[in-house]
Amino acid sequence: MKIISLFTKAPQHQRFNYIPRYYDPAKEEMKERMERIQKELDLERGVVSNEASEGGYRSRIAGSFQAARRRSKPQQSGSETLMRLGIILFLSLFLIAFFQWGRPALYGALLVIPFYAYLKFKQMKK
Repeated sequence: MKIISLFTKAPQHQRFNYIPRYYDPAKEEMKERMERIQKELDLERGVVSNEASEGGYRSRIAGSFQAARRRSKPQQSGSETLMRLGIILFLSLFLIAFFQWGRPALYGALLVIPFYAYLKFKQMKK
């Protein structure tokens, strides 16, 4: 064992390379302000830099998904909403009548449904 260790390097301690940094909030704020002013001046002059174009691109992306979702929903007309309300009202009244009177309510509904279908198909023909 001793012979092998003569030809190899002995392990040394690990060194930690720490470079202390100084943070100056006033200098940092001044730097951000200068960058913002420079971007505004570039926009006024019509000069398009990579950073300015990326910023504009990102700002357009930010709300585009929500705007597309709002546009994709079809707007319901008043007649569709009224029709849906009428159907829900009819079904709820039918259930109440069925629990109250039983089979006679079912026979009454069997008379109302063909009348509704007649009115519906009559509108389709026009």
